[in-house]
Amino acid sequence: MQILLNTVAIFLRVITNSLSNVFQKKLATEGENPVYVNFINYLLLSLASLPMLFFIDYSCFNLIFWKYAILGAAFGTACNCFMILALQYGELSVLGPINSYKAIVGMIFGIIILHEIPNLYGILGIILIVIGSYFIFDSASPKVLLRKDIQYRIYALIFSAIEAVFIKKVIILSSVMTSFIVSSILGAAFAFITLKTLTKETIKKTNKIHSFFYLSAALCFGVMTFSTAYVFKYIQVGYALSLFQISIIINVILGYKLFKEKNLLKKLSGSLIILIGSATILILGC
Repeated sequence: MQILLNTVAIFLRVITNSLSNVFQKKLATEGENPVYVNFINYLLLSLASLPMLFFIDYSCFNLIFWKYAILGAAFGTACNCFMILALQYGELSVLGPINSYKAIVGMIFGIIILHEIPNLYGILGIILIVIGSYFIFDSASPKVLLRKDIQYRIYALIFSAIEAVFIKKVIILSSVMTSFIVSSILGAAFAFITLKTLTKETIKKTNKIHSFFYLSAALCFGVMTFSTAYVFKYIQVGYALSLFQISIIINVILGYKLFKEKNLLKKLSGSLIILIGSATILILGC
């Protein structure tokens, strides 16, 4: 039964992650400030979480819990903000596959901080990701890293990788529900601080189409956040992150269908190679 529930949670996470990116990209490319989109996303999620405050166990709320919860929310908010900024400037079918670079980032930090030297599988995974990148970018040159959308996406994946560790710790100290509620409310607080620091935006009325996009983005983001926490409870973070990479294929297809992005077959081929490389690093590269 648990295997079935884990499978459903992974499926929901993969689908809602891609759909959330679609709605956020729609808003960001149709005149909405990405920082404002990030705030409204978390605001709606936090408001939906308020009734759930009556059903959580407050006995776990100690200093250690709050340390990890605050750090997780801070990195999570930064991740989503940079993701929306990246979506404003770049193609969904390109930005999705970049998420697999998370495996390389994790390996680099492992070498620098933990002195963990990758084995042959780890090196093979890096080579596969570089080869796959050639199909996605039409080049494997480091110059692609100078693109604004690529830089924002890399910032997002770094923050996301760090956030995952803190989320796992919060879940261990409390529960999936508690982690979801606290991260939503704290995320709204950090998103508000970011909004006030970087812009002069205030809550405003919007048209029906954008209202639908905001609600849909928040709904998908909420399901994604909860399903991510659920999967982290039962599966190791490294394996879970590897399974989540399946969404890059969906992002390529949605980019082609909804935003008329080109080179579908080439990007699908590159994404598949990157996906194999990422899985090789995360599962066999230790």
